[in-house]
Amino acid sequence: MTPKIARFLAQHQPATPCLVLDIDRVEANFRALRDALPLARIYYAVKANPAHQVLERLVGLSSYFDAASIEEVTACLDAGARPETISFGNTIKKVSAIRRAHEAGVTMFAFDSREELEKLARNAPGARVYCRILVENEGADWPLSRKFGTTIESARELMLQAGDMGLDPYGLSFHVGSQQTTTRAYEIAIGKVAMLFTDLTEAGVNLRMINLGGGFPTRYRDEVPEIDQFGSAIMTAMTAHFGNALPEMVVEPGRFIVGDAGLVQAEVVLVSQRDRNDPVRWVYLDIGRFGGLAETEGEAIKYRITTPHDGSAMGPVAIAGPTCDGADILYEKSNYRLPLALTSGDRVELLSTGAYVSTYCSTKFNGFAPLAEYYL
Repeated sequence: MTPKIARFLAQHQPATPCLVLDIDRVEANFRALRDALPLARIYYAVKANPAHQVLERLVGLSSYFDAASIEEVTACLDAGARPETISFGNTIKKVSAIRRAHEAGVTMFAFDSREELEKLARNAPGARVYCRILVENEGADWPLSRKFGTTIESARELMLQAGDMGLDPYGLSFHVGSQQTTTRAYEIAIGKVAMLFTDLTEAGVNLRMINLGGGFPTRYRDEVPEIDQFGSAIMTAMTAHFGNALPEMVVEPGRFIVGDAGLVQAEVVLVSQRDRNDPVRWVYLDIGRFGGLAETEGEAIKYRITTPHDGSAMGPVAIAGPTCDGADILYEKSNYRLPLALTSGDRVELLSTGAYVSTYCSTKFNGFAPLAEYYL
């Protein structure tokens, strides 16, 4: 919790649940990543948090943007971004979205299949395209490897054809998974993609760029490597494979930029011991999986929780949301412990919830209002 957020909560005591985010921390994280990877262009992953205040601050820092939809493209433009700084990075796009983005001046598009490449050729002629390669996501708390990416063999064939289709075969990309907790994942992926890059270059394709995706983590309950460690590992691997002939480098951070800049304040609705022979209490909050905490699915992302009783005696708990849905359980197997004094009406904070919370919030499921948001 930053001092700015602490002051806001103390002075205003907003209704819960709410997200409160410090824009200055967003800027600090952006600068830290730029210092760690000075040769890479930073394309902020808008899906992590598309708030206008976040985008506007990043425009002022000369950030680039990775958009997943035409709506995100429009949000970037509305915040002052130039179209040439936007990459349409989703490999699954409607024809209408491709056309609108291209007409707006966006020139950079991702793909991972022949069908998508053909759509781009017809609806964004001359665009710079980059092919997403399937890589392992080991070490990631939120893997992304099943839905996106193609094989090395397929990527080679498609990139060789892209120029003949009137497109600019600009580069290759990969993603090692969201909340990636190991630097090794980047080293392995760089080695895999570098071989294809060299092969295509020798075959006459004018490749210039490698997109290393996002995945840089924020700290939740467990420690994670510092951003400098990721920067060092990436540059060591890039230099090992490319020497002094480094291609353009792109990174697409989302969680790292906004994750620890925000928190969710929630109210305890109920604390109950449903089985007197079981020491585990059930703690129900006024926010749950459908209110924005979707990344607790499978107990993947484990948020730190603070309470007014921290420092007092603790006991085991299961933590759930407020809805009448049996799937709305946040943590049951992850050994959470909260103060025994915790009771209905207490306010608690879920830390580092600036990413992938406001955008996952459902609209009035069970009649609950969408998550309130405050940007400071």
